[in-house]
Amino acid sequence: MPQSTSPPNALPTPWSAGWGAAWMLAKREIVRFIRQPNRVTAAIVQPLLFWLLFGTGLKGAFQSVGGQNFLEFFLPGTVALIVLFTAIFATISVIEDRREGFMQSVLVAPVGRWPVLFGKVIGGSVIAWVQAVLFLILVFVVGTASIGATTPALLLMMAILAVMMCSLGMIVAWPMDSTQGFHAIMMLGLMPMWLLSGSFFPIPAMSGDAGIGSMILGGIMRANPLSYVMTELRRLMFPNVDLANAAFAPSSIACWTVAIVAAIMTTWIAWQLMRGNRKADVIV
Repeated sequence: MPQSTSPPNALPTPWSAGWGAAWMLAKREIVRFIRQPNRVTAAIVQPLLFWLLFGTGLKGAFQSVGGQNFLEFFLPGTVALIVLFTAIFATISVIEDRREGFMQSVLVAPVGRWPVLFGKVIGGSVIAWVQAVLFLILVFVVGTASIGATTPALLLMMAILAVMMCSLGMIVAWPMDSTQGFHAIMMLGLMPMWLLSGSFFPIPAMSGDAGIGSMILGGIMRANPLSYVMTELRRLMFPNVDLANAAFAPSSIACWTVAIVAAIMTTWIAWQLMRGNRKADVIV
C-alpha cells in the first residue's frame, strides 16, 4: 500500500523573510524601550519642561504670530523635540548592537541589509510617534490645543517626521564607532536643525529693509526641510490661527511634498550608506 507523503513546507521568499526580520528588529526596539523606564521619562519630561519653562518665561517677550502666545507657538516645536530625542536614543542602539555582536549575527543572515534599516526606523518611529501622541493628549487635557477635523492629518505628519528623524539618525549612527561621537554629531547637527526650523522663534522676513544677518538666517531656515514640517504642524494644531501675515507660510501642498520627499530621501541615503560602508559592520 503506497504511503501518502505530504508536500514539504514552502520556504519563505527572501522578500517575506526580510520583512519578518524587519518586524522582529522593530519589535525588539519597542520591547527594549518599554523595559527602560528612564528612557520613557527622559524623552517626555525633558521636552515638557522645556515647553512649560520657555513657554511661560518668554510669554511676555514674544511677538504674537497670528494671535498665538508663546506656549501655543512653541507646541509644534516641542513635539518635534520629542521625536528628535527619541530618534537619538533609538538609533544609538545600532552602535551598541554592533559592539555587543548582535548586529554581526543579523548581517550574516541571507535577507540583505534593508531589514536592518527598516526594523530600526520602524521601531524608532513607532516609539517616537507614541511619545509625541501622549504629550499631545496631555496638552489637549490642559486645553492648550483641541482635537478637531485636522487631527488625523496631524498624526500622519508626526509619523512622517518620526521616519525622517530616525532615518537621519541611522545615517549618522551607521559609520560611527562610539556613542560619544554619535552624541556629538547629533547635537551638532540635529539641534541646530531643530532651532532653525521656526520651532523656537519665527522665521524672519527677507524683505529689502531686513539686515544681512536676517537675510542669511531667513534663507537658511527656508532651506531647512524641517521648517515646512513645523509650519504644517502649526497649521494642523491651530487651524483657526491665521498665518497669512507670517514671514514664512508655504502652502499645505508644499509642506506635505517637502516632508514626504525628505523622509524618502533620508531613508534612501541611509540604505545606500549601509550597502556601501562594509567597514562599519564590525567595531574592533
